[in-house]
Amino acid sequence: MIQALSTALGLAPTDPTFWLPLFFLCLLMVTVIAGTILDGFDIGVGCLSLVAPESLRPRMMSLLSPWRDANEFWLFLGMIVFAVAFPQAWAEVMGQLQLALLCLALGVMARSVCFELRLRAPAEQQHLWQRGFALGSVVTAFAHGLLLAKVIINYQGGSGYVWFLVFMGFCAVAAYVLLGAAWLVMREVGELRMRAVVWGRRAVRWFAAGAVAASVVLALANPGVLLKWSEGAPRIAVLGLWTFILLGFVIIEMNLQRLLNVSVRGTGLPFLITLVIFIAVLLGLGFSFFPFLVLDQITIWDAAADTQTLQLIWKISLFTLPFLALFSFWVYWRMFGLSRPPTPPLFKN
Repeated sequence: MIQALSTALGLAPTDPTFWLPLFFLCLLMVTVIAGTILDGFDIGVGCLSLVAPESLRPRMMSLLSPWRDANEFWLFLGMIVFAVAFPQAWAEVMGQLQLALLCLALGVMARSVCFELRLRAPAEQQHLWQRGFALGSVVTAFAHGLLLAKVIINYQGGSGYVWFLVFMGFCAVAAYVLLGAAWLVMREVGELRMRAVVWGRRAVRWFAAGAVAASVVLALANPGVLLKWSEGAPRIAVLGLWTFILLGFVIIEMNLQRLLNVSVRGTGLPFLITLVIFIAVLLGLGFSFFPFLVLDQITIWDAAADTQTLQLIWKISLFTLPFLALFSFWVYWRMFGLSRPPTPPLFKN
């Protein structure tokens, strides 16, 4: 595929004009995936705190504390990469996503402000800020669904798509709820784990329904995507991907059902499979649109900045990306496994 694209563009595969936009597209995809899954459990737990018993909410919020600041980093990094590397598509794409981006901005702002003020508020006011954080999480998750739906329908308008946008927003909330519930199942024991199992079982089917609806509408609304799916080797890959995703949903539900009946010390399987499904869905969407940023209109080479700018950013990236990878590993490796309370220090008289 790469050789065919370079030939069609009249460029050599080693020409920076050809491979630099590919590099930044990969970097953008990695950032989107990282932001979705690493911030996703945070959003999911925030949504669940809206319906959790009052006695469990402080524990749910305290579990999120080590990753709150790091989770906010990915959204801004993705926006910066997109704006700097693909400025020719910025106005076109952002102009079509005004409502969804407004909802996303309001949700992210509410989450950040309410989480910080809850830590500083008197005890009798903390539940108010916690509810604000929960509502901000729901708005953020719903906005992600709107963004995905608008991309799927290639920014088309009309009343016929309104219900699809709403449905995808609801399914996005369910997807993040499943991710948050699966994370709580892995991190906690006792009542919170059992409630998380129930929440996860209620969300998994809506997540699956949203994934199916997204694929059907993507194929029907974009004939080029349907043709790409049904020709040659990609047809087998698409079929295999869908089989894998649907099997993953089945395994998650079976595992959650088992946890209702069998006491298990610790399990990360539902969380890990949910992460893999998120990645598979996003990679499938990226494959369907490649090499376009706006389907059938703007390719990544049309949207890319000039070669000198990209080369400068690439050199900066070579220096900063290793530090980013180390930072992410250092911050996030403790998010797996059971949460263990810290050991209090011993004081000598």
